[in-house]
Amino acid sequence: MSHLLPRSRGLAALATIGATAALALTACGTESDAPSGDEPASQAECQGPDGDYLIGMSQANNAEPYRVQMNDDIEAAAKEVDQFDVKIADAAQDSATQVSQVQNFITQKVDLLIISPNEAAPLTSVVADAYNQGIPVIVLDRKVEGDAYTQWIGADNEEIGKRAGEFVAKELLPDGGNVVEIRGLSGSTPAKEREDGFAKGIAGNPDIKIIDKGDGDWLLEDGQAEAQAMFKAHDDIDVVYSHNDPMGQGAAAAAEDAGVKDQIDILGIDGLPIPAGGLKSVETGELTATFVYPTGGKEAVDTAKQILIDCEDVPKTVTLETEQVTKENAAQIYEQNSTE
Repeated sequence: MSHLLPRSRGLAALATIGATAALALTACGTESDAPSGDEPASQAECQGPDGDYLIGMSQANNAEPYRVQMNDDIEAAAKEVDQFDVKIADAAQDSATQVSQVQNFITQKVDLLIISPNEAAPLTSVVADAYNQGIPVIVLDRKVEGDAYTQWIGADNEEIGKRAGEFVAKELLPDGGNVVEIRGLSGSTPAKEREDGFAKGIAGNPDIKIIDKGDGDWLLEDGQAEAQAMFKAHDDIDVVYSHNDPMGQGAAAAAEDAGVKDQIDILGIDGLPIPAGGLKSVETGELTATFVYPTGGKEAVDTAKQILIDCEDVPKTVTLETEQVTKENAAQIYEQNSTE
């Protein structure tokens, strides 16, 4: 098992470690093998509760309510740990900006990096750079390519998509019908996985047709614009499958404008327990259903504590639980999960 020094002591330690850098080392706090031929460059003794630790949080886009909630969850959990100081950088849905922000965290020699990548491929190299320099890296929700990170935390997006598809195939359109799909940002892993899973979920009902798809980039306004175009192009839409709740809420507004809201069902994903979130949208009937996708913020801080303070190994993957939400259980789940 290997450990990292806290930031306040890390520079001196790294100089010492440089003399022995040729040793084959494994990443701090992970049970997994480092990627072949790409070993982390340094390790040091874990200082545990005596250290002070700077955690860099690289967020894909603060314009998405889900990511704001993720930041809030991280900050709330970190406040419970006296040794943690968290700095959050917003990439504003720009992968080049996010690469630069992560490079800045590396230069600052943060003790641990948390990142929710805007896109997988453009962020893979810089995440590997951090990891290979001995910085533990927790990847939240969206993934990078390869396995040069310490831990990934998130729910099973393909399984959620599959459950959404099965809900449509069995509950909403058992006799068949037409579906349109509003996808998340192209290049982000949840968009691909939620699309693939949904296709599997409806596969058992050959009378269901996906008649149109568009990219809403995870944003309400873009989702609304896509839905508006779809409602103009098609007068026989039965279900809108949206990859997240905000785009579904945008689709609901578009359906209202088109005068078809009472004729269609809209599905989302996220289920945030906030007044503007998907749980309330299901409760009010704006959305027919959603699927809870936990932010993983609290779990990321728990992992950081395990690595930096408790000096423990952590698993490579943490899969979070999801839950289907309909009008029957929306209020109950909101009450259970709301922090207000």
